[in-house]
Amino acid sequence: MSSDNTTTASQAGIEPPLVELPIATADSGFYNGFSTHVTIPAKIIVSMIIAWAIFFPTHASETLALANATIIREFAGWYVYLVAFLMLVAVILAVIPQSGSLRIGAPGEEPEFSRFSWFSMLFGAGIGVGMLTYSTGEPLAHFQSNPDIINGVVAATSAETVTSAYRYTYLHWGFAAWATYALVGLAVGYVAYRRNLPLTIRSGLAPLFGLKLSGPWGHVIDVVAVVATILGVAVTLGFGVEQFVAGLYRIGFGEWLLNSGGTASSAAIVMALLLLVGASTLSALSGVGRGIKWLSNLNMVLSFLLLAVFVAFGSGLAGFELLARTTIDYLVTLPQMQLSVFSSDGTQAGDAAAQWQLDWSVFYWAWWIAFAPFVGMFIARVSRGRTVREYVLGVILVPSLMCFIWMSLAGGTAIDLELSGAAQGSILAANISDQLFATLSVMLSPGVAQVMAGLVVILLMTYLITSADSAILIVNTINGAGEDEGQRRHHILFWGAAIALVVGSMLILGGIDAIRITMIIGALPFSVVVALMAISIVKAVVYDVIRKRQGVQTHCEDILAEAAARAD
Repeated sequence: MSSDNTTTASQAGIEPPLVELPIATADSGFYNGFSTHVTIPAKIIVSMIIAWAIFFPTHASETLALANATIIREFAGWYVYLVAFLMLVAVILAVIPQSGSLRIGAPGEEPEFSRFSWFSMLFGAGIGVGMLTYSTGEPLAHFQSNPDIINGVVAATSAETVTSAYRYTYLHWGFAAWATYALVGLAVGYVAYRRNLPLTIRSGLAPLFGLKLSGPWGHVIDVVAVVATILGVAVTLGFGVEQFVAGLYRIGFGEWLLNSGGTASSAAIVMALLLLVGASTLSALSGVGRGIKWLSNLNMVLSFLLLAVFVAFGSGLAGFELLARTTIDYLVTLPQMQLSVFSSDGTQAGDAAAQWQLDWSVFYWAWWIAFAPFVGMFIARVSRGRTVREYVLGVILVPSLMCFIWMSLAGGTAIDLELSGAAQGSILAANISDQLFATLSVMLSPGVAQVMAGLVVILLMTYLITSADSAILIVNTINGAGEDEGQRRHHILFWGAAIALVVGSMLILGGIDAIRITMIIGALPFSVVVALMAISIVKAVVYDVIRKRQGVQTHCEDILAEAAARAD
């Protein structure tokens, strides 16, 4: 930098950004290369959760239920407004020319992955598992109960309620979810790849707190992120395991897979976790560029094949018409839906609507926030070299559209089969984990339905493996102070086992509800971190725009080179 530019920057109060955030790591032994201040506390907390669920199941169940009711009730408004704020910040950063043109990386740097592989990894690691469970399950649930039905605007399970059912389905699986992931990923990736800060959650707050994050507060932030990641991915795997077992039952693997209530038996849960988490751990050992990339591309191909079946044999044309109509309705009503907080008013309808929001919307906002350190950091890891605008629009719009297509074709077919009388209530009566298979059995002949059920099982397996191995790698990256390519096999094995034990113990303890409750509790502290990350990335981008105008360097290599030149 010239002396004139240095003087100008100094007078304006704009200095080059922080390009070093030291995080102490062990230089030998079992934790070589790891931050023991993060890894050990995180392992202890997760191990305590597992032990609590296994050895004190009754106490754990009662305590979790009480904590869940309190947190959901008291923090409903916080979650609703926080997610709306995240969406607004993400859109503003993308559409403003000066911020949108900034690159997540060095000037002119090319992306590591092709757009197809990039989109595949976004979707597969993000919510691919949930899509298979909820592509039919959520539209059918809102087809039977949603705020419009509760308030008497439309009748349940009628043709008139289809639009409102999809309005709320898209609310939960659309822009809100992906804006949350995008903002967390941008906050981390922007400073990691422009300023060479460690690829950890604490780095996303560096524009606000600087070198203070090298110490205890930074350790606390990363520990909270690790625990939230484990609990967030546990919910996704819990839903996936239930559906995986239901699929195995559908294709004839035996009555032992289900218990008397029609959900996965304990033996089936153990078997599924050994298979799925074992495979994901092996995939994690191979790294992002090999196992995860290959599985993500396979996921996308199989997903399009399944969608083609729904187009050809389900409500194809009607599904696309439904997609167009309900997407427009979603966009028009989004601001009102996103900012609405229902409160109990003592009336039956008011209390029911408030409870519906707690059970659905607030649960989802907590789920996405708990999932955000994992998905956000993974998205950051595979998005280096893209501009802020391409990143934000790609992360929000493309996966959201894929969700809408899935919901309208699979869920629309299920609703159409119920409205026409062909299903005779069999799809609505099925467990949520079995509704996709029930739809296929009504839509297709028995032999073809069984083949397609097998395809869904394979797709579930690849999605589950992709989600779990991505989570393991991200947790290892946070624990390793941002180093994501080290061969730390023993720690990968630990986190694989930890995820399996959290999912297994909670499913056996109290079913999927126990995992949901635990995740909601774990998401609360990280929601504060996410709010600060949104403020932090805005500050980082705004200051970099000012630096560019004043000739102050914003990239690590340039800053260090100029500092060395001045020292000479």
